[in-house]
Amino acid sequence: MSAPSSRLNQLTSHMQSSQDVSFFQQIPQAAPDAIFHLTAQYQADTDPRKVNVGVGAYRDDNLKPYILPVVKKADSILFHNESLDHEYQPIAGQKTYTKASSKLILGEDSPAFQQNRVVAIQTISGTGANHTAAAFLAKFHKKGAICLLSKPTWANHKAIFNNVGIQVAEYPYWNPSTRGLDLEGMLAALEDAPEESIVLLHACAHNPTGVDPTREQWQRIADVVQKKKHFPFFDCAYQGFASGNLDQDAWAVRYFVERGFELFVCQSFAKNFGLYGERAGNLTVVTRTPEQAQHVLSQLEILQRSEISNPPAYGSRIVDLVLNDKQLYAEWNDNLGTMSGRIIEMRKRLFEKLQQLQTPGTWNHIVDQIGMFSFTGLSPAQVKVLKEQYHIYMTDNGRISMAGLSSKNVDYFAESIDKVVRSV
Repeated sequence: MSAPSSRLNQLTSHMQSSQDVSFFQQIPQAAPDAIFHLTAQYQADTDPRKVNVGVGAYRDDNLKPYILPVVKKADSILFHNESLDHEYQPIAGQKTYTKASSKLILGEDSPAFQQNRVVAIQTISGTGANHTAAAFLAKFHKKGAICLLSKPTWANHKAIFNNVGIQVAEYPYWNPSTRGLDLEGMLAALEDAPEESIVLLHACAHNPTGVDPTREQWQRIADVVQKKKHFPFFDCAYQGFASGNLDQDAWAVRYFVERGFELFVCQSFAKNFGLYGERAGNLTVVTRTPEQAQHVLSQLEILQRSEISNPPAYGSRIVDLVLNDKQLYAEWNDNLGTMSGRIIEMRKRLFEKLQQLQTPGTWNHIVDQIGMFSFTGLSPAQVKVLKEQYHIYMTDNGRISMAGLSSKNVDYFAESIDKVVRSV
């Protein structure tokens, strides 16, 4: 054996003996993400009838990813703009982007804008907005304050707050008997919660239920939040996508601002621009005074610098361009109407087919709910049979993405539900 080979063997033997106890041995295997695991199972399924209503991404009637025509147009404009470069973006993002994003949710005539009480920071989509806001609250909000989440809510909410050291509690939201909002249960929980709690509210198109409060119900919710001095934390991932009307979908947030609340609004442009992989988001903050707003922005920039340094440019440039150009903005509104209109049509088609089949139970909640998701009321056992026998993939809680239905599979989907409801 040559000298180099002998030396290498000695080193290998020494490394193995010194690494008998590994730090990584104590790390447990984490469970896979439920949604992405479900998608992987769907993709591995070879049955031609298979249906995926698990993932929250829009599809056209051919179940293909949809690139908005206005996004294609904006992309072309950016491609031919020779003045663009790949330099770092400002820590808080471009002001034209953050201001336009905030105006989109708050409205051009918002009193908060008129009084210079609004600041914003570009984030890594809505998830990043939630995280940055939660990290800020963990540092500056009342120590020991809890965050109240709807039961159910987006699965990521709990993890985001827990990861920054904020404990969460739940307030009733979904009423399984009526398949609608449990308003009285919600109000009672908000009333019983410790003062100055953080209350996470879905601005529109509640995920996963698709059930939104009426305007009158929002007013009652605001009354309790104000009485208990809670901090409103809005998550808005579906503005314009829910009803097809940007202003209508922003009503709850604007109402709270008009009532004088300080608040956070987390915005995502994944759904309403189809920019899922570009991670374009925004955190809008409304304070009581202009001075407070600038203090908040300075601290958000410190947080942002330590975590991502600078936000990405491409997706935000598309949103920036569209929101600040009247013609592109008008075209975007048309594109939103196309997407929301197809979702509404699928709700109608599914409901009508279940009615035609005389499927046991009441199914009007399918058309009463709004946005991408519908909470069907199907049990975990029924969901299991749908997957194993009918190759239909949905989350265990019975939530379905309406975007996974099309004119080609909605009848099969309804017929499968009918069979399972009758037998399981």
